[in-house]
Amino acid sequence: MASKTFTSEERRDWQPADALGAPGEFPFTRGIYPTMYRGRLWSMRQYAGFGTAAESNRRYRYLLDQGVTGLSVAFDLPTQIGHDSDHPLAAGEVGRVGVAIDSIEDMAVLFDEIPLDRVSTSMTINATAIILLALYIAAARRQGVEPRTISGTVQNDILKEYVARGTYIFPPRPSLRIVTDVVAYCGAELPGWHPISISGYHIREAGATAVQEVAFTFAHAIAYVEAAVEAGLDVNHVGRRLSFFFSADNDFLEEVAKFRAARRLWARLMRDRFGATEPRAQQLRFHTQTAGSTLTAQQPDTNIVRVALQAMAAVLGGTQSLHCNGRDEALGLPTEASAQIALRTQQVIASETGVINTVDPLAGSYAIESLTDGIERDARALLDRIEADGGTLKAIEGGMIQREIQESAYRHQQEIDSGERVVVGMNRFTDEAPAGIDVLRIDPAVERDQRERVAQLRASRDGLRSQQALDAVTRAAQDGTNLMPPVITAVEARATVGEVADTLRAVFGEYHEDGL
Repeated sequence: MASKTFTSEERRDWQPADALGAPGEFPFTRGIYPTMYRGRLWSMRQYAGFGTAAESNRRYRYLLDQGVTGLSVAFDLPTQIGHDSDHPLAAGEVGRVGVAIDSIEDMAVLFDEIPLDRVSTSMTINATAIILLALYIAAARRQGVEPRTISGTVQNDILKEYVARGTYIFPPRPSLRIVTDVVAYCGAELPGWHPISISGYHIREAGATAVQEVAFTFAHAIAYVEAAVEAGLDVNHVGRRLSFFFSADNDFLEEVAKFRAARRLWARLMRDRFGATEPRAQQLRFHTQTAGSTLTAQQPDTNIVRVALQAMAAVLGGTQSLHCNGRDEALGLPTEASAQIALRTQQVIASETGVINTVDPLAGSYAIESLTDGIERDARALLDRIEADGGTLKAIEGGMIQREIQESAYRHQQEIDSGERVVVGMNRFTDEAPAGIDVLRIDPAVERDQRERVAQLRASRDGLRSQQALDAVTRAAQDGTNLMPPVITAVEARATVGEVADTLRAVFGEYHEDGL
């Protein structure tokens, strides 16, 4: 953000009643609840998952003992792209960046002794979201938990994979159909579950600006809402089930303003574009994660300071859920000690700073209100540009959004390389001392053991039952009926993640970026 002095003269024509309203009232600039954190704190989630299901289960139970109020699951790369741990393309990646989940047996171990009717779970999974949600439902049933009582979120935001992350499987249009099937099923069967978390976080991590993060996230959200409405779903019902996921980056005031602007812009889009009349359908509910891309391998303890400031911006911006990154995440997965410091950061903000006692405490600031207005204005202009070019899917298929992000990332890196943008410990205030902290390392035996588990599963299951269940998935994919019920049946018949994904590949095909 450029340096600027904000004055009362600039706010002379400002209309606070229209721009702000009261907390809990349209356009929700000041927060979606009248009392915000005075009534209820944000959910403290710590994103975790590595190695085997048993190892991750131990970390989850540790975090719950330390005071987290919700779990957040990281899956390994093979699970994200629909390959079992014994697939040739999984070699070297099993359990590395998240937990390896191949079947209902793994999912049951992952949540062993964790009551799924009392613990809320967020799952960061997209291309295979329908399969992992089915596994979660199956694991709940194994616990004797009625699925209608489970609560949580599945990310299920496939469009951002094409522009920011790359863990897609199918082409955009059949992928959008799968997303809509999950939304429809959850609306009918899982009242406590959010079927999609539309992610600006990964867009920002790929190099987008704050304005682009808001605009591109909402472009994807618009496409999801349009698809749901076209499928016959009520916009008020759909709107109540949407959640979002944003980054909290380094520019403190800009980030606070970004969250406020996003809340107001989304309320206006839902009301004016889609005709949503229910307040909950107009509200922007979002999870925030501190910005992993800002963390440095140099002087890793400095990351604790970065994370604390980013987390405070998220709280002042009114987040409903928060994850703080570990100090060592530029070096590897967070250790238990780093995860504890990250959680304590949230707990100090909530318990010691007093910021929870005032709703939207920065409201009325010349700087905050000017920044809020500017981000909303610029994000809306970018949305209008996408609309004029044919809409979100055309913008993705033509590469427009990808190019915008790449150009911003390039400019950002140029600023770092030139020293115009200071990164403490990396291009200024440096030293030659090594990191000096323990790094979590994944035992190579994890991959061998996981491959053996998959082989044992295939040898011990009823093969005919599994194949018949997979055949039912094929028929649903072909005839357009909702995919969730047959996928649930398939995983309960002990079909693997890779087998279900391959069944869908055979119908929908695979997407390759060189097609842009």
